[in-house]
Amino acid sequence: MFRLRTVHLCLRRLLHRGTVNQDQVLKQLRVCSVEEQVFDVVGRNKAKLTVNHVSLAVEMLWQFQKERPELLRTVELIKSHPQFLTLRVLAENKIAVMEDFMLVDILYTFLRLNVDPHDSLVQQLVSEAWLRLDKFPMASLSKFAICLKDQHLKRSPLMGRIASIVDQKLSSIDDARVLSVLMMCISFLVSPRLRDALINKASHFLDTMDPSDYNNARRVVQFLHYVKYNYQPLLEKCNQILLRNISKMDAKTIRVLIGLYEFMQFNQCTFRLAAKRRLIELTDSSTDPISFTKLFVTLAPMASLETRERLENTALLLADELSALEAMEMAETLAEIQSRNLSLLNKIGSVIQKNIHVYKPMELFKITQALYLLHYKNPKLITTLRNISINFLQRSVLPYEVTMLTRVLSMLPCARFKDIVMSRVDAVATQCNLGELSIISLAVAKWVRNDPSYCHNTLNKYGRLLQTLNRCRHKRLQKADKLDLMLKELKFSSGDWFEEKLLEETIVTLQRMMDQINWTNVKDLAVLLTRMNHLCPPLMDRISSVVIQDIDKIHHSAIYPTLRPFSLLNYDSPQADQLYKACIQRFTPHISSFEPYMLVMLGHSLALADYFPEVLIKEIFSINFLGKLDSQLETEPDAINMWVRKRLMELNRAVCLECPEFQVPWFHEHYCQKLLKKGNGMVSPVYQQIHQMLGEVLGGSHFVRIGAVSPYFYTIDFECKLDKHLQPLPYSDQATLHISDTKKLYWERKSVEHSREDLPPGAQRVAVDFLDSKCFCRHSHHMKGYTLIRKRHLEILGYRVVQVGNVNEADFTRHHIYLNMRLNIISVFFIADPTF
Repeated sequence: MFRLRTVHLCLRRLLHRGTVNQDQVLKQLRVCSVEEQVFDVVGRNKAKLTVNHVSLAVEMLWQFQKERPELLRTVELIKSHPQFLTLRVLAENKIAVMEDFMLVDILYTFLRLNVDPHDSLVQQLVSEAWLRLDKFPMASLSKFAICLKDQHLKRSPLMGRIASIVDQKLSSIDDARVLSVLMMCISFLVSPRLRDALINKASHFLDTMDPSDYNNARRVVQFLHYVKYNYQPLLEKCNQILLRNISKMDAKTIRVLIGLYEFMQFNQCTFRLAAKRRLIELTDSSTDPISFTKLFVTLAPMASLETRERLENTALLLADELSALEAMEMAETLAEIQSRNLSLLNKIGSVIQKNIHVYKPMELFKITQALYLLHYKNPKLITTLRNISINFLQRSVLPYEVTMLTRVLSMLPCARFKDIVMSRVDAVATQCNLGELSIISLAVAKWVRNDPSYCHNTLNKYGRLLQTLNRCRHKRLQKADKLDLMLKELKFSSGDWFEEKLLEETIVTLQRMMDQINWTNVKDLAVLLTRMNHLCPPLMDRISSVVIQDIDKIHHSAIYPTLRPFSLLNYDSPQADQLYKACIQRFTPHISSFEPYMLVMLGHSLALADYFPEVLIKEIFSINFLGKLDSQLETEPDAINMWVRKRLMELNRAVCLECPEFQVPWFHEHYCQKLLKKGNGMVSPVYQQIHQMLGEVLGGSHFVRIGAVSPYFYTIDFECKLDKHLQPLPYSDQATLHISDTKKLYWERKSVEHSREDLPPGAQRVAVDFLDSKCFCRHSHHMKGYTLIRKRHLEILGYRVVQVGNVNEADFTRHHIYLNMRLNIISVFFIADPTF
């Protein structure tokens, strides 16, 4: 009995001593303030370290790094420390005794410390986690999903298993962070049903969670981007949370969010304005290459000229310190803002050339496109880009890579690529989607068209390649049976070459799948038809029926792109009144939530169709709205700025002419005068001959005014004045044609800006307009909305309008005799509504 008691006491002492030792190690680790102290504790206690010690030590190493700015982190030094290897070996040996949460935490931390995903430690941790996956709590599951995403395993069977678990246990998730992380990680594998369930769950969490944690909202936006689903109600909820927290964001986060919004075409004026203010606040503190690059690429496109100049001067000082990817981002931004800072361009070009061999194919495409848009001249860099692109193309087997590299080569000065392009394209052509086939076809056609060095044999080879691409597209269209997939492929098809060649078959295919048109894809189909510029009444009627039937399901922001083909292509659907009334009723309650410039575009589109909702018009032409519009346009690229301002002018003109009862003033006089002064006033050879023939028919060139300007600034091809007996009246200050230094004719500006002469009683003005192919829908004589509204307005202004259709320089020589005859008929009769 005594011996047993003695043994028991000895065991208790040993266990107590072990506990004290364990507590001592933990205590030593917890008081560490730098990495060296952690490594010192590890080195002195190797034999005593348990799995808890290893977990705490690794976590502390990462915490020290995370608290530092990115430039000051020393991850590589930590990885090379001998005691870090000790921690890795101990962790690998103790995997079997780790708790579930600890297993995931250690994997997460080692990946944060840049341990290679192929390292045996990471591989064994992932394998063990796979075995325990079904037992993980949802918090550990979400963290493990991040680890897989960081290892580029987002489409792996293991991530698919996580998606299945989320589907089964979705109702048990009660943490917004856990949900948003899982959504982002499994987004590439979710079904439409699971996607909708996740969206509903996220929407509930966004209503109830702490609004100060904006990262959940950011991850939800990323999820919507990854699944390519622009669910407007959820985007708007996320945007409200992000707006409230923008003062906490750095330039990198703002850059990511603006990029996501742009890709999803979610236009948020308020967010962009708030982002611009925040970025300007960060300007003085962004002095290192990493943070400044993020600031520059985000702020420069929306900044004033003064701010841009200051940013470019700072960029010039930091250019030599930029990394390869930072130089690429800078080049893209300089192209976007159309910079002409040659010193900065040359420095960025030097950094790109120095790092040229580290770029991947997609990055080469971005660089080449930027340099192409900047008209950058550096023969050595261009030659290097071309050689590297050819080498990549020879090795590439991925369709999207071959497509991008072919496009890169089409932007560079032509060289003889022999059979390289043809062999690689031929190898992947059957795997390419319609958009990729379109891009390749345009590139090949450009070589054939522009390079005089191609001989007949080469031309025949490339001609055969174009035929091969054409056959692939025909086969893909013939096999298409899912409308949503086809719309997705056609969304990024570019250029008239593709649409001209396959227009009819594309329309036939769309009509074959007409029963698949519903409220979820009607907007995308409308956008495609607008871009194709082809009027197909059956498809338009189907769109009209779907919109009228399901108008309550369609988000109000989708009304503009859905209605656009009806107004732009001037299609008077049998249900036109019902369609427009349903759409107007749908968006009217939400007018205040529209982005200012989108509301202008909506009003302009309705005006083309002769609809002027009073509530909409009064909102657009209110002082408050115009102020918001000006503020928004300051943050938009110059091209959008000019486009929207022109549409606002056209809407202002339409309202003044067609709805004087709204009492909207005409406030674009100065704007139109500036546009006139910017015009070159050149007279084409066709118009010179027409002017001469009209003069012969009417009795002299002084009876015809070329390039006349009407009230409200419509430019008329040719204007005549007829008295009450239909006899021509002369102009007292006839436009004078001059010959420029380049031997081109132009007319004096004073003749354009003339004051209108009063007409004798019974006299009338006649506007003769010659319509080119842009005035008509493709492959038809159906006039577009712009052409008709112009005619309508000129008639309101007192003109008798004569429109001569489909006249262009290529056709004029061949048809000038026929045209001359028609001009004689016009001059004699000037019937009330002649359209030829």
